[in-house]
Amino acid sequence: MHRLTETSWIWKDGKFIKWADATVHVLSHSMQFGSSAFEGIRCYRTPRGPAIFRLSEHLHRLKNSCKIYRMEVSYSVDELAAACCELVNRNGLEECYLRPMVIRGYGAAGMVPFASPVEVYLPCWPWGAYLGPEAFEKGVDATVSTWTRVAPNTLPAGAKMAGNYLSGMLVKMEALANGFGEGIALDVDGRVSEGSGQNVFLVKDGAIHTAPINGTLLPGITRDAIVTLTRDAGYRVHEGPVSREMLYLADEVFFCGTAVEVTPVRSVDKIPVGNGTPGPVTRDIQRRFQAVTTGQAPDPHSWLTYAGAPREPNLATRPAQPSPTPAA
Repeated sequence: MHRLTETSWIWKDGKFIKWADATVHVLSHSMQFGSSAFEGIRCYRTPRGPAIFRLSEHLHRLKNSCKIYRMEVSYSVDELAAACCELVNRNGLEECYLRPMVIRGYGAAGMVPFASPVEVYLPCWPWGAYLGPEAFEKGVDATVSTWTRVAPNTLPAGAKMAGNYLSGMLVKMEALANGFGEGIALDVDGRVSEGSGQNVFLVKDGAIHTAPINGTLLPGITRDAIVTLTRDAGYRVHEGPVSREMLYLADEVFFCGTAVEVTPVRSVDKIPVGNGTPGPVTRDIQRRFQAVTTGQAPDPHSWLTYAGAPREPNLATRPAQPSPTPAA
């Protein structure tokens, strides 16, 4: 299992603090009710130095998640992006994982959160292949979970909130308990939704299929990148309902996401996918994705933000934003 590798600095509300000082009260609203928004962003080693993948898109989604939950973030996307770049540099990292977080702190005693201050944290740390290097190369064994994803208009699946990931935890823990590396959740209609924390793609007869944005899954930023890359390469891509049996009959299946990047699935419910090894389309997509993210291929969509490039403003010197006084 993955354990955190500590770095030196975390950015909090306009200033850098020591890793060990990034603490919250046990009765903070986010601890009690899961009311925190977050993002996962990879920074890659490239010939031009560390480059953060789709930084602006991730930060826009972070702010959109907060907007849905009425959390006022006082920093612009540009300000947060500048802070992310400086964070990578201050920690002396060539590649890492960033997890911007917006939390509701200490104050409110009940579900109504407005007495709790909104706090912004930017941590980062080294993190390798999420499912392990072997899964990245040879594929992972997956299972269809007994847990289904939320129905539309219950919880907003399009918001990347901590509480939403309780569902993913159940999917993942069940899969591991039953001897699988990952789980795949269906939606309320019994169609493929997403993995425990990643999107799912299938390949059949040369065409690529993935579930639509239907209110049961997170609109993945890596998912969008894969759709774009594959269409650029001339593949046929279909975004539409995917039945469970398509997982068993597909020529290839793969996961994609910030953590897993592009990881093949070699079996589903102990039924081999194709011949049970990563297929040529998945390998091609892996290569294309890795080439762009590591700066080995052109970046026609401007997805990379080079952390070493001069950026303004410098939030290390900006005064911290005042927080509301916690309710008595």
